[in-house]
Amino acid sequence: MKMLLDFMNIEQSFPVETANRHRQENRLVAWLRKRRWFALFVILPTLLATVYYGLIASDVYVSESRFVIKNPDQRGAQMSTLASLVQTTGLTGGQEQANEVMDFIRSRDALAALQREIDIRSRFATPEADLFSRFPSLFSEGSFEDLYQFYRDKVNAQPDTETGVAVLKVEAYTPRDAFEINRNLLQLSERLVNQLNNRARTSAIAEAQREVDLATARARTARIALTEYRNRQQLIDPAAQATGVLAIANELVAQRALLQAQLDQMQRLTPDNPSIPALRSQVAAMSAQIASQDTRVVGVDGDAIASKLGGYEDLFVEQEFATQNLTVANAALVRARAEAVSQQYYLERIVDPNMPDMPVLPRRLLMVIIVAAAATCLYFIGWMLIVGILEHAPDN
Repeated sequence: MKMLLDFMNIEQSFPVETANRHRQENRLVAWLRKRRWFALFVILPTLLATVYYGLIASDVYVSESRFVIKNPDQRGAQMSTLASLVQTTGLTGGQEQANEVMDFIRSRDALAALQREIDIRSRFATPEADLFSRFPSLFSEGSFEDLYQFYRDKVNAQPDTETGVAVLKVEAYTPRDAFEINRNLLQLSERLVNQLNNRARTSAIAEAQREVDLATARARTARIALTEYRNRQQLIDPAAQATGVLAIANELVAQRALLQAQLDQMQRLTPDNPSIPALRSQVAAMSAQIASQDTRVVGVDGDAIASKLGGYEDLFVEQEFATQNLTVANAALVRARAEAVSQQYYLERIVDPNMPDMPVLPRRLLMVIIVAAAATCLYFIGWMLIVGILEHAPDN
């Protein structure tokens, strides 16, 4: 037996392997002890990231949808390709409205609406998520503001840089949750577009109707004032009445001139003619009548037509201006109603929300590499700072 053991050299090989293992362990310990700070700041975080992303981190599913905002005038444009559709119709008319919709998706109002619709808080707090990923996190209180910050990390609405189409991406821990959150956000966006349409239509028409009401009241006031002035002054149109009076006076002047000529001829040829007194009476009566007509037009008292003409013209001009203003306001109201109909926008889905069939996040290997790279960079930055400080430190 002893000879067999001596042949196999067992007693001698065990101590040798043990010694080799001890030497290897000592070299590893010595290496770690010598590079303990590197191990602490680089190796340890990388190992922790490897364990987390390799064994703990939950799968994340992403649901995506795409949409544009258009108006009915663009509905008839039939394009052959998606790119031409977007470039020619989707961006020109509704880009501003698309930005408003994307701002709404990223807002607290959208989160509150989602909470009422599908209880999004429970979707983010699902047991499918790991302890470090689910809501609320270890360092949050579960308030609405915390939920909003979590929501901002999970919901992204941005325009496509190439086509300008609005892209909505939702991250969740189950495919069904990602799909339902995305679908409900699109439905809320469609309601928002309808609300904006109603608000714009109501505002534009209400403003035009308000202008019509003001113009109508002004025209009515001007008409009443002119009517009261006519009744008070007992005349319809001073200018027309003055023209009529002046026409009568001119006719009387002409007749008086004829009589005066006949009278002068009779006095020169037949001074004893018995008709001369009668002619003189007719000329005197016509002169009095002419003077009376002139007094009606330009008399010095307040009953003269000329004294009433200024006030009448002011009221008449005001009535005409108010009537024209009312006509313009009515035309603006008709135009506002037509524009309100033509400027109604709607949300058109280019890509409906998808039901993801496999998780795309987290990118486990990439995250481990990022953690290792970041830890390495920070370590060497710290190392260079310390070396620099030591080089410039005084010897004592």
